Amino acid sequence: MSEKVESTGMDLLKEVANVSGKPGLFRILKPSRAGVIVESLDEKREKTLIGPTARVSVLKDVSIFTDGAEESVALSDVFLKIREIHGEEVTLSVKTSSDKELIEFLAEVLPEFDRSKVYVSDIKKVITWYNLLSKYTPEAFEVTEGEAETAAEPLADAAAEEEAPAKKASKKEKSKA
Repeated sequence: MSEKVESTGMDLLKEVANVSGKPGLFRILKPSRAGVIVESLDEKREKTLIGPTARVSVLKDVSIFTDGAEESVALSDVFLKIREIHGEEVTLSVKTSSDKELIEFLAEVLPEFDRSKVYVSDIKKVITWYNLLSKYTPEAFEVTEGEAETAAEPLADAAAEEEAPAKKASKKEKSKA
């Protein structure tokens, strides 16, 4: 992991997950016997129990395929680059933008992304997730001091333990986003 990511709140991505089949993002709260309890990242803040068979992808483990020397780039690095270029919100609409516009967006942020493995639907997810995180967890993009990082480590460790019931293996997901 790069120094840049470790010096920001991107470690919060250990607590944020996407649940297959459910829209939006969720903060992982705690494990239970029947799965994991999550809270939606939106105005409603609804708590839901996600069963052990659900596909839960923790954003810290998601990466985007590239053609470069490295096979993939962490989603956190992509989010930080989006923040540098586009600020707090990506104004490109995922519903009305053309495929070409979406591909150009990602090419601007990550020029070496693998066009054969990263689909337009993945780019839409990246934009949607970025806007959700920026709106509901802006602290993820703040630069933190060393003391604040050490205070956040127990939370990150707890989030990793909570992830275990929802995911059988903690393999790094070489996702399409």
